[in-house]
Amino acid sequence: MKSILPANQTDDENEESIWSSYDSWLEKYPSALENFEKVMNIGKEKKIVVFLDYDGTLSQIVDDPDKAYMTDAMRAAVREVANYFPTAIVSGRCRNKVYDFVKLKNVHYAGSHGMDISTPQGSSNKYKDKKHQQKAVDEKGNEAVLFHPAKEFLPTIQEIVKILKENITIIKGSTIEDNMFCVTVHYRRLKNEKDVEVLKEIVESIMKDYPNFHISGGKKVLEIRPNVKWNKGHALMYLLDTLGFDNYDDVLPMYIGDDRTDEDAFKVIRKIGGGFPIIVSSIARETNASYSLRDPADVMTFLIHLAKWKKNLMKKTKERK
Repeated sequence: MKSILPANQTDDENEESIWSSYDSWLEKYPSALENFEKVMNIGKEKKIVVFLDYDGTLSQIVDDPDKAYMTDAMRAAVREVANYFPTAIVSGRCRNKVYDFVKLKNVHYAGSHGMDISTPQGSSNKYKDKKHQQKAVDEKGNEAVLFHPAKEFLPTIQEIVKILKENITIIKGSTIEDNMFCVTVHYRRLKNEKDVEVLKEIVESIMKDYPNFHISGGKKVLEIRPNVKWNKGHALMYLLDTLGFDNYDDVLPMYIGDDRTDEDAFKVIRKIGGGFPIIVSSIARETNASYSLRDPADVMTFLIHLAKWKKNLMKKTKERK
């Protein structure tokens, strides 16, 4: 049976590497923790903005996607970072679902791989298309501006969710997650590779009737998204703009993520020419990141260091005055 994934896309967890070992990979993508002082020396004169993926970055990847809880310690670390730096969580999950996991009011949220963004004011600069921006009350109960570049696809997405749920019941252990502007098919709990292939064929067959959508692979998931020119890289740019950081000479975006979709944000940071794309991975893999962290435990330690660094920097600045 032929895989539905394009030739250049495989399951992230089975991705073959050109590196002979993880240590050799670290030579090109060194640990952001072990090089923390080097990283932050560059950030002293910049306005740091922090971007975080959720699954696999702030929480462990788990068999049941509804139980991907972050620890209280991780929540405290993110809260502390957000007290010192503008912070946004950019996830493939539905925005409301991410908020239910994180439960922090001092961070910004972008769901559906950046196709569902909530900010206090919206954009008055580069993204003036009013049909994609609308005033609303966000998940925190505050007035907000929602940005939905794939809004017109919503009825079709609901139709796809319904059809998928009706057709994959024969594959026990597979689940469909409605993430508002995208659909995630989970197969982590499938133990039989033949069942995985059958599931992929079912999804591919259904999606042939929807040419305005595409399928991509991830960590034991299939992602179904509308064909719009929008991804986590665009979401990063939109958030920088709406938060008032449109001068890239002054800002230093720091993006931490583990997913293939985070690569779009990594590419944008490299294009800007300043910032730190940091991949979370315990295996050697192709990436556009500059630095790495091994797992969510490393991410939490890094975030704790980041908040302490800023606190000490502010203290030293105050003492000089």
